[in-house]
Amino acid sequence: MITRKIFTEVQQKSMALIENTGLTFTAEEKKKIDVADFGLSNIYNEGVQILTFFETDRIAGKLLILLPYQTEPEHWHPQVDNNPGKQEIVRALWGELRFYIPGVDNMKVGFVPGGKDSYYTVRKEIIMNPGDQLILEPGTKHWFQAGSAGAVFYSFSTTVHDVTDGFSDPNIVRTTKILED
Repeated sequence: MITRKIFTEVQQKSMALIENTGLTFTAEEKKKIDVADFGLSNIYNEGVQILTFFETDRIAGKLLILLPYQTEPEHWHPQVDNNPGKQEIVRALWGELRFYIPGVDNMKVGFVPGGKDSYYTVRKEIIMNPGDQLILEPGTKHWFQAGSAGAVFYSFSTTVHDVTDGFSDPNIVRTTKILED
């Protein structure tokens, strides 16, 4: 849960990072930036901001924004009914993006948020800079983190069922609850 004041503050900081990309957005689009704290009430450490460009029953395009050192918790996109799960293409746009997937633990730059070692199990580190791209197959565990300046990146994917994502941290609640000030 986060307060409306923090929600608005994080939205504004995210807009400032988006401006670094040189992309142009309308005032209406900027108001649509979602602030996801995953029910952890620790948005500056674990969370992500999402601006959805489009979402149909087959594809989605989003801009994801991470504040400095902000981490999106480890998760995966599982099969839902007859859908095999979301296939996702991530393309770095601005800042340093630290991406973690299954494989040999080679983590040297990033870090696991304090006290959360058991919830961040995949540690093959891929440092992504603007223009770098990664394709994630359905069901692949992953998590990501911004460097010191933050990070902005695209996410293009097949059908989105974010509320059905699996998370390694059992304390996560996918829908952000806002406490009005």
